[in-house]
Amino acid sequence: MVGGMTDQGPTAAGDDLPGKPTSASRTTLSHIMTAADTNLLGTVHGGVIMKLVDDAAGAVAGRHSGGPAVTASMDEMAFLSPVRVGDLVHVHAQCNWTGRTSMEIGVRVMAERWNESTPATQVGSAYLVFAAVDADGMPRGVPPVIPDSERNARRFQEAQIRRTHRLARRRAIRELREQRPDE
Repeated sequence: MVGGMTDQGPTAAGDDLPGKPTSASRTTLSHIMTAADTNLLGTVHGGVIMKLVDDAAGAVAGRHSGGPAVTASMDEMAFLSPVRVGDLVHVHAQCNWTGRTSMEIGVRVMAERWNESTPATQVGSAYLVFAAVDADGMPRGVPPVIPDSERNARRFQEAQIRRTHRLARRRAIRELREQRPDE
């Protein structure tokens, strides 16, 4: 327990899965960018970076939940600076928050020149929501994530805020559509 954060209690359908620390499923995916990854401007296509982000986040979601997990949404993808051919890209991902059957995975994208000893710089970030599924594709419970540092406790709280905003946005759109059907 860190910073007053506690286990979230039972997960789906009364399961009492033991919690896992943030560090248990953290992963890094690294890939060198080649000419095949470029867009018409000569920099790496955003979709290439997004696929790496989804791959790394999916690995974390699967590790944390102990089985298959599918991408439910990408809350935010920020591209901070372009990635170039010859950049070695590192995609760092971790589970920030868990609900009963869903998880928020935070991703930080770093890049460095493959042949230089300069430090990597952050070129992007994203937040994805994954749902754990069983063999029939139905939602299944996930273990609670236990923040194992003050930084991860903050990330947990920030993820709760993003979830609240995501649900409020969906509700507001649904209500608007119900008030103004098929204009």
